[in-house]
Order: sequence, then C-alpha cells, then structure tokens
Amino acid sequence: METLFRRHDQYMANTPMAIARESMQEIGWDGRLIAVVGARGVGKSTLMKQYVRLNYEAYDRSVLYCSLDSVYFSTHTLLDLAERFVMSGGTRLMLDEVHKYGGWSKEVKEIYELYPQLKIVISGSSLLQILNADADLSRRCVRYFLGGLSFREFLRFYKNLDFGKSSLAQILAHPGPLCAEVNSMCRPVGLFKEYLAYGYFPFYMERASDYYIKIGQVVNFVIDVELPLLRKVDVSNLGKIKALVGIIAGHVPYELDASKLARAVGVGRDTVVEYLRHLADAGIFNLLYSDTKSIGKLSRPDKVYLENSNLLYALSDSEVRIGTARETFAVTQLRNAGHIVEYGRKCGDFRVDGRYTLEIGGSDKGFAQIAGVADSYILSDDIETPAGCRLPLWLLGFLS
Repeated sequence: METLFRRHDQYMANTPMAIARESMQEIGWDGRLIAVVGARGVGKSTLMKQYVRLNYEAYDRSVLYCSLDSVYFSTHTLLDLAERFVMSGGTRLMLDEVHKYGGWSKEVKEIYELYPQLKIVISGSSLLQILNADADLSRRCVRYFLGGLSFREFLRFYKNLDFGKSSLAQILAHPGPLCAEVNSMCRPVGLFKEYLAYGYFPFYMERASDYYIKIGQVVNFVIDVELPLLRKVDVSNLGKIKALVGIIAGHVPYELDASKLARAVGVGRDTVVEYLRHLADAGIFNLLYSDTKSIGKLSRPDKVYLENSNLLYALSDSEVRIGTARETFAVTQLRNAGHIVEYGRKCGDFRVDGRYTLEIGGSDKGFAQIAGVADSYILSDDIETPAGCRLPLWLLGFLS
C-alpha cells in the first residue's frame, strides 16, 4: 500500500498545473462511481491527477491515484487495495487505465457494493464498453467523454488567449459579437491554420518536434494493443487494419465503397465495416451516415473522416488538401460538442441535429448547393468576419 502512495506522490509532483481543462468542472466528481473515457492521448490521466492536486493537500492519504498497468497489480488485486485503503481512512480512489487490469469491472462492482463511503473514479480507452462490461455497471457508473482540444482550448493552452464557449445556435444566429471579441485579440485565420496541423492533442506542449511521431505511436498502440485486448480482434489481421487506416488516410473524406475497400485490404465486406466501427470508437475515424436513425450493426457509413485534422497531417503520405482539413475540423468540433452530424447527401456537406445544413469551403464558396434550404450556412476558413449566412469556419472551434 505504501508503495502506491509513494508513486501517487511522484505522480502529483510531476503533474503540470499551468492550465487545467475546463472539462474538469463539468464532471460530477461527487458521484460514487464515475468514468472518464476518451481516445488515447487526449489527457484523461492528466485531468485526473490535476483534480487531485487542486482538491487535496500534498501527502493527503484520503485520496489515491494509481494506474492499473503498474506491476503492483500483477501480485495484488483491486479488492485487496480497496479494503486496505478504506481501513486506513481513504475516501476517493482514482483508478487509471482500468482496461489494463483483467476482470476490472467485476471487482469495481464489488468494491462499489462493499464500501458505500468510497468514491471511485475510473478512466480508460474510448474502446472500453463501460456500460456493457462483464459486470453490470450501467445503473452505477456515470460516464464522461473527454475529447481532444477544441480550437478555443488551443488558443488558451498555447496562445494565452482566453475565450468563453458559445452554443451552435448562438454562433449561427449571432456570430458578430464573438467574431468582434476574437478579432480584437488576435488574427484568427493564421492561428486556425496552425491548429488544423498541430495542437488537438495536449502533448503538443511537451515537444513539438515529436508531435507527429507521438500521434503515430498512439495509432499503433490502438491497433496493436487495444483492439486485440478490448475488441478481441485477431492479431493476424492487425496488418490489414493498418493498411485500412493507410488507405483511408490517403483518400479522406472517403465516400465508402465497402466491397472495393474489402478487396484492397483482403477481408470480407462485413469485416471492413466492423473494423471501421472499432477504429471510430477508438478515436481514429469519424463515420458519417446520411440517416443516423436507421444505423444497423452492419450498416456501412456513407463517408469516413479521420477523427481530427492533426491525424490527417500526421498520417497522410501526400500533401493535405485544405478542403479535407476543413471538413474534418467541422465534424470533429461539432461531434465533440455533442451534436449529431449526418452526411448531407442531398444538399450541403452536413446536416446537424436534423435542423441545420452546413456547406464548408473557402471565401469564394457559392450558395448554389444550399439555395432555398432553411437554416443553411456556408462556413469559410479564410475569413475573419461574418457576411449574412457566410460565417468563419473557425467559429465552430468555440463550441467546447
């Protein structure tokens, strides 16, 4: 036990505190069992450790943060840890990387039932099916999703520019005040282009020259480790999944021909669709459908994007097309803010929340594709101010 406390102290001492994400304030930390999930690299571990540092004194033994990939858990169980922790007066247990511990859900369920005075926080990969795990946690666990940095957070983290969030309705109906505020403090177009290439993952601040290398490592870890562990993917097919990622990265936005893609990769059509879903759950792809209400288990998506534009720049083996980066950005910002995004098959690029039609383009993008469509807008990436229904694309980066 004391070994874990010493490691806890080391984790806290090494946790950066210059800027903490506002997502911390949106989590109900007083819940008895909460889960923070998200793609690898978005900052889940840092968020948990920052919460401890902000809310507990150094060497406070009523709280314990530990990562379950520690060798300590090769000879100790979670149940034993919880018993000893509660007996010593512990009240909050922070369990990071729970998917690295076999049978974690059954033990967490038992801990929850044995120690009602104990508050438990768990974190894990976005592939982790917390509400459908071995033990029934659906009535006990409150789940919070953590995405990568929005454009607004990028400005705060890296440029020391602090702006508040705006709702989509506010941005579309009254873009002027936010544009005026942003333009009074910076030139957003140049910063937006920088964000498309860098800064979605918080580890950009560690060493910029290694940023794309780390992104590649994240993708490889998801495929090589998390897919076999959490989705039981046959390891003999991991090379084919990497080929799938490479093909999509070179052609996004990819209008899906599942049969053609299956032949290129060397697996069946249904298997391709299954792999696309796994990679979307892992935060590698965003899958768009023209009708989200009729999605079945084997329904093929209409369009495939990389989950964020930084992945696009890191994985593409050719020059990134700005149009692809624009659309990727729009999908990411909208979805991370909780909006439903559908592929605009009939008009516009995207249909949002079943109401808004959005067309993405440059400053010269015409209105022909959305003419006569109610609640339709053009979002352009190289303008600073709105003009009627033409708005700066970067405004979507202020949704979260």
